[in-house]
Amino acid sequence: MAKSKIVFSKHLRGWRFVLFNFALSLGNISVAFMGPSYLAIEPHAAGDLEGTFVSFMAWSQTNFMLAMSLGFPIGRTLAERYGAYRVYIVSFLVFAVASYFCAISPGYLEFLYSRILLGFSGGITFLIGQELILNECSPKTKILGVIGWGILGLIPFGIAPPVGGWLADEVNWRYIFYINGFLALIPAGLVGALLYDRGFHRIYHRFDFVGFLLYAAVMYGVQNILNLGNDFDWFESPFVRRILILTLIAFPFLIIWIKDRRHPIIDLNLFRYRSFTIGMISILLGFFTAQGLISLMTVQLQTLMDYSSTLAGLEFLPMVILAIPTAIGMALFSKYVDPRLLACLSLLGFSAVCYWIGMYDRADWYEQIFWPLFFMGFFLAALLGPLTVIILRGLSNLELLRAAEMLNMFRIALGGMGITSQGIILYRREFYHQLHLANHFGGRQYASYDVLEQFSDQLEKIGMAPRAIAARAGRLIVQEANILAMADAYLIGSYVLIGLAAFIWLVPSNKPSVPLVNQEELVEEEIGVADEAEVVNKITN
Repeated sequence: MAKSKIVFSKHLRGWRFVLFNFALSLGNISVAFMGPSYLAIEPHAAGDLEGTFVSFMAWSQTNFMLAMSLGFPIGRTLAERYGAYRVYIVSFLVFAVASYFCAISPGYLEFLYSRILLGFSGGITFLIGQELILNECSPKTKILGVIGWGILGLIPFGIAPPVGGWLADEVNWRYIFYINGFLALIPAGLVGALLYDRGFHRIYHRFDFVGFLLYAAVMYGVQNILNLGNDFDWFESPFVRRILILTLIAFPFLIIWIKDRRHPIIDLNLFRYRSFTIGMISILLGFFTAQGLISLMTVQLQTLMDYSSTLAGLEFLPMVILAIPTAIGMALFSKYVDPRLLACLSLLGFSAVCYWIGMYDRADWYEQIFWPLFFMGFFLAALLGPLTVIILRGLSNLELLRAAEMLNMFRIALGGMGITSQGIILYRREFYHQLHLANHFGGRQYASYDVLEQFSDQLEKIGMAPRAIAARAGRLIVQEANILAMADAYLIGSYVLIGLAAFIWLVPSNKPSVPLVNQEELVEEEIGVADEAEVVNKITN
């Protein structure tokens, strides 16, 4: 195993440390901004990119998130071999170029490929950025660095949709990518200037490239089946069937391949811990549900209820009001209160909010939706801390590092799948409600109850033609059916979260103990697996 000379350098202090924090914070927000801001501009982008269907535009969001998750393991290996700050700078330069390609894309395919590159480079910067900031913090301030990084990740979920919506309405949706590409150059330049003479520990351990390709094939196979299903009649489509066959072939090969690897892309041994398995299932399904429902509402407010992109984005601004103080509080309370209780209460509260939204059945609920989304931000932020503590409890030092990386990788990928899955629910329930409403209001269920005739009589009195009346009634039925279908998606999400609230109590009741990353213990654990320089690098990065 080859390694370069170990070079030590002092940490940044004073104004350099402040400027370094600013650069990394701006980079974090720039990457995180690309997810929620896109939801507010989907209808604009669909019309501009050769008149693409809005459902097709969701593909670029889901593939962006999956590519972002795939950037994590690649980023780890690149950082070990070439230095974290060097990979961070190059990745942000690629991110800026990908943003520019997104802005100038003339058609949908060019835009889709640019979004995938954007997500992949963004995932690398997201992983390495947190490591860089923690490496500059003193041992006493590392926990503050972790909390601060988590808060920065929450801010774009409330700020990005209204900003993106305003740019789409008032300027042009492409300027989101122009501006973001320019902003990406700032952290790249500042980090390069501040760390240009910084040494690093060069590590050459074998990357599980075959496992990575199999994992990517499985995840993209599942994602594309979900993406294409509604629009291409599922497995009646030969193309979708081919994707299914390839996915079913790749999955068992993936399990067999990673089972006995020394550094696998997915560490299956972690699932022997009940806390890890239950906590991982809970946080992934919770994020799957939340990401899908938020995306569904953002798009449907525009396409279904004629909200402007700005108004649709402003609906989600209340989510960030309580999210930040809640995230800080939960990070502290999880040390002293049973995390199962905190997670259960958060899941039940989140479920109640979803049920609350699921009871709405009118198109004019802008003011009424403020409070549900206000509390949704609270419960969503309260959920992540306790579940993370449950996932990491009882793990050894080396397992702790692998579990954290797997958690981030799966959480982002499942969020993208959640976006597509909620669209499937909407598509399936829409036609059910259309038929039900047509039968109910057309007198087919009760001969004495014909609201449609009364509705037609009133419009005829003001001089509307029969054809115009029928078209108007049809549009109202379609709109109401879509509203009820979206409410069904929230109700289903509510029931899933109730199930998770009960499921979390299967976690063992022993007091949580998250092991600290101690250098001497980790070196001992890695004896015979890697050399000491590699272990030190895992600790520092």
